[in-house]
Formats: sequence, structure tokens, C-alpha cells
Amino acid sequence: MSFARAVRIEQTGGPEVLNLVELAIPPLGPHDVLIRQVAIGVNYIDTYHRSGLYPVALPSGLGIEGAGVVEAIGSAVTGLEVGQRVAHCTAGLGAYADRLVVNDAQLVPVPDAISSEVAAAVLVKGLTAQMLLRRVRTLQSGETILLHAAAGGVGLIAAQWAKHLGAIVIGVVGSENKVTIAKANGCDHVIVSSQEDIAARVRDLTGGEGVPVVYDSVGRDTLEASLDSLAPLGLLVSFGNASGPPPPIDLGDLMRRGSLFVTRPTFATYVRTRELLHATSAKLFDLIEQGVINVSIGQQFSLVNVRDAHWAIESRTTQGATILIP
Repeated sequence: MSFARAVRIEQTGGPEVLNLVELAIPPLGPHDVLIRQVAIGVNYIDTYHRSGLYPVALPSGLGIEGAGVVEAIGSAVTGLEVGQRVAHCTAGLGAYADRLVVNDAQLVPVPDAISSEVAAAVLVKGLTAQMLLRRVRTLQSGETILLHAAAGGVGLIAAQWAKHLGAIVIGVVGSENKVTIAKANGCDHVIVSSQEDIAARVRDLTGGEGVPVVYDSVGRDTLEASLDSLAPLGLLVSFGNASGPPPPIDLGDLMRRGSLFVTRPTFATYVRTRELLHATSAKLFDLIEQGVINVSIGQQFSLVNVRDAHWAIESRTTQGATILIP
């Protein structure tokens, strides 16, 4: 019997509940693929699963994204072969492992020009950016957007992509030392949230009008500023809780603020079929190969130091993507 090293949680809580254990690898079903993982993506949603903000059945694995090499395939698997490089981000929890069994419909091929480290760092974040800019609302050239956490994993990719589409990007960062990286990755203007009134600065930059769309992954601390930054008929896209869950919104308040719209999307809905997953992943990888999107891996931790990775990401001092190496 083969075994894998994997991170498990027996209870919810802080990073201290993360434990590396040895698990038996189950026999492969007809459509199963065994992957030897080369790199694993760390995403903010992982902290929600660990803390209990997003409840999961316990005990549980953790992590939703990784990349590696096919070691074995089930009898009915087609289009994949042993030795092929693949990535995944829709296989459910359990990506924090050195070897992993994944259904073949949830795997995407990784082009030769893209490393496994980049693939693991970018898939969730890149597909999230694609959802925000091309699916939830089709961003138009010349539009001005407000992007929170602009120096974070999703923010850096979204800013580059938005700039490529011809948008004017106002980025928000938490500290002065993130201004340079935000500007280098597509932000035309950068607001330091600890030093400035976000909405007032947005109004100043837009001649008092506000922006047509705000992308907010911070949550509780930025909800009011996001709503106050919108132009009439504007859209707030709330897609994260870095500071805690956003408070409830009074629908009448949306009316009074200018007939505003609010949505709470998740990228998994937008890649819910094999065809959608492959098409959107291929587009993302193509933009990386073209040099439109540069993937910044700011932090790298060994799988055995997974607790340190979670402490780092929750401190909101990280820049770019964070990955684990098995």
C-alpha cells in the first residue's frame, strides 16, 4: 500500500490545528488520477476552512490547488498519461499533500513554458481574476475600477489583466511598502488604506463621479468605503473576507446610494464543467505565456512548515502568491 503525507485538521482554530500526517492512498477508480505534487497553492479561503468561517466536515484535509506530475491513471481515463504535468483547483479539500488522487475531469494540462510552481500559484487566483473581469461583469476599455488588496495574490493578477484590457486601475493596499509593487503590476493610482479615506480619494480621482465597479476581497473593514466609492448604478463585487465577513446590507441603502448592485461570486461556479475549466485555464496560461500576466511568488514554505504559511498569509503582510513545496 502506498502512502501520502498530508495536512489534516481535527478541529477548527488557528494555524496550530494544522498537522502533517501519513495517509494511505486509496485504490484508483476508473476516472481517478494519482498525482505527485510539485507545488501547492495557499489561498485565503484555506484559512476560512481552517478557522471554521466556512464550515467543513471534520476531520478534513485542507487546500484546493496544486500542480504536479501524473503517476498513475484509472482504467477509464483518457487524454492524460503517466508523466504528464497537470494542475487542479476544483477537486475539493485536500491539496496540502505530496501525493493526491484527483478525478480526471478536474485536471488541466500545464504547458511546457509554465512551471509547476507558477501553475500552483496562479490557477485559483487567475481564474478568480478572469471571473471578476470577464464573467461577473465584462470590463470595458477606458473604465475606472477600484481594486482592494491590489498587492495580494488575486490583486496583482487582476490589476495586470485589467490594465491589459485598457482599464484605469485604482488599487488599495494596506501599507506604504506595497505601493511600489501595486504600481509595477498595473495600478495607475494606489491608495494606502491606513493613511487615506478610500472613498474620498476615489471621488477625487474620478471628478466626484465614483467608479462603475469595485472588487472587494477584504470584507468587513472596507464594505462602507466600497459602497461609497461607487457611481450610480455601480456594482460591488464582494469576493473575500480578509478582515472578517462583511456585515449585512440594507437593500434600501442600495437604493439611496444610487440604485447600486451587489454580488458575491465564487470562481467554482464559473468553472463548474470540464469544458469551462479547460477553456478558462487555457486562456489564463496563454496570457502568462504572452507576458501579459507576470506571476509573483512572494513566499514559499515547505509543507512541514504549513503553519508558518498560514500565520504569514493572515498577517496581511505577504506580497503576491504563497506556495507550499512538498
